Amino acid sequence: MNRREFLGWIGVGTLASSLPVAIVACTPSGKSDISGPLTVGTLGDLDQKGQLVTGEGAGKVLVIRDPAKSDQLLAVNPICTHKGCDVEWKADQTAFVCPCHGAKFGADGTVQAGPARESLPTFTVKVDGSNIVVEG
Repeated sequence: MNRREFLGWIGVGTLASSLPVAIVACTPSGKSDISGPLTVGTLGDLDQKGQLVTGEGAGKVLVIRDPAKSDQLLAVNPICTHKGCDVEWKADQTAFVCPCHGAKFGADGTVQAGPARESLPTFTVKVDGSNIVVEG
């Protein structure tokens, strides 16, 4: 074995040993992480925009009005449980839709169409005055 072959095998070994770490880092956890109550906006903001989004990663929250009961609010973590893309609320379809692979989730976060197999994590939503407060 010459020096070039040896260095090639060292490179292959290094890449192979880091592959499991890369796979874990790119896999969505399916868990949400909000510590304590989080104010995401006001009812006025929600009525104006149709949805409210705040936070990042596992602490990201998307709030909408329940299409079945407009006096109630629903909150989900909008990270698709399939590959981790941000889902979008499509009011005309009454569904969260993943733009990456087409997964659909109901307003309550349940899977309506694959490839996702797990529902979106949900949060408890309360209204404090005009503020919308989400709890993990």
